[in-house]
Amino acid sequence: MAVTGLLMEGLRLMAIGMGIVFAFLLLLVGVLRVMSLAVMRFAPGEPAPASGPVSEAPVTDGELVAVITAAIARYREGRH
Repeated sequence: MAVTGLLMEGLRLMAIGMGIVFAFLLLLVGVLRVMSLAVMRFAPGEPAPASGPVSEAPVTDGELVAVITAAIARYREGRH
């Protein structure tokens, strides 16, 4: 087979492969859009706020440093 024939065959295979990948990506985008629309339609409205203990007082820098130090000490104890 001549060099030009091999090059044309390679280009043809490349075009087929790129076309298949492009078609798959288009299909994937379409499926994701349909799923997004379905979720937006059937999902409940606003999520309920998380219930739990809420601290009303602002955390000071000293308290924050103490909490972080305690967390690091607890982590290091668990590793040894």
